Amino acid sequence: MALRHYTLDFNLSMAADSASTVPGLLSIFHEQEMTETVHDTNGHGYLATFVGKNGRLVILRVHSHGLVTIDLQCYEEDNIAQLDNLLNALEKKLKVLLNGNITRVKRLPALVRGAKVDRYWPTADGRLIEYDIDRVVYEEDSAYQNIKILHSQQFGNILVLNGDVNLAESDLAYTQAIIGSGKENYAGKEVLILGGGDGGILAEVVKQKPKMITMVEIDQKVIDGCKMHMRKTCGNILDNLKGDCYQILVEDCVPVLRKYVREGRTFDYVINDLTAVPISTEPEEDSTWEFLRLILDLSIKVLHPSGKYFTQGNSVNLTEALSLYEEQLGKLSCPVGFSKEVVCVPSYLELWVFYTIWKK
Repeated sequence: MALRHYTLDFNLSMAADSASTVPGLLSIFHEQEMTETVHDTNGHGYLATFVGKNGRLVILRVHSHGLVTIDLQCYEEDNIAQLDNLLNALEKKLKVLLNGNITRVKRLPALVRGAKVDRYWPTADGRLIEYDIDRVVYEEDSAYQNIKILHSQQFGNILVLNGDVNLAESDLAYTQAIIGSGKENYAGKEVLILGGGDGGILAEVVKQKPKMITMVEIDQKVIDGCKMHMRKTCGNILDNLKGDCYQILVEDCVPVLRKYVREGRTFDYVINDLTAVPISTEPEEDSTWEFLRLILDLSIKVLHPSGKYFTQGNSVNLTEALSLYEEQLGKLSCPVGFSKEVVCVPSYLELWVFYTIWKK
């Protein structure tokens, strides 16, 4: 069972008089057989709740600073036509009662809360996005994370890890950006991919006939889910852990990187698809920053002197976090240079920053 939450807002040029506004609405609530309870606001306008026999709840608030708000809550299976009629009646009546005082009327689509399929995900900078998700196609809890693959009518299947949108079948722009946006020649090269369990990066780089790609992904269940339900992204590349020019190691990348450092092994390209730059701007207090610095330092150590390191950043709006990341680049074991590119990733519904890093 889920709850629908409708909102109706009236912005006013001056504060409304509740004594002249509220009585004109009461007949509408009485017709709905809703009982009224008035609440004490300590002088901060008027607040009343109206409860119906069918579980409907309306919160009417006449604010003291020039705003009237109506919130309607009901169960998802409630009659939508009746709800629309109720909201239409309230809106029409308030337009008459507040005639000449209204600067804006805003009525939002219903927010569905507690539904079996969650459609709401925040952007990196905290804005709420409603996706057109209609079903869960895969869900598993691994030893490392919760894994969901959700179906969107617009974006195809979407991989969501621990509640974060990672990649949709529509997001070739992400994959192209993190491998150099078509400016690199991978033919005959040694490539290391960190993460990348959706198979998108591997599938694209294999097309260029590299000498060898080593992909290190810690979570077999991500691979299993994506090879079944993200085939528009990975094709058949995840069907086998080894191919003519690639191998997938299902391991933690940190000990693998340390081993490569000890052996003196180097790669022409290192592609980090593990995690975005943390939103936190306290790098000394956030373990994700510590992990990010470790991966950076180890990756640069296994990078060929003329090689390149690719990674995602985060939302272009997170300017402070991105600046802190760029500061970390100056603290590595050897000096590096970097460039960045801003790309629109379809399912993210925001602009995303990608970095190219090289040894000086």
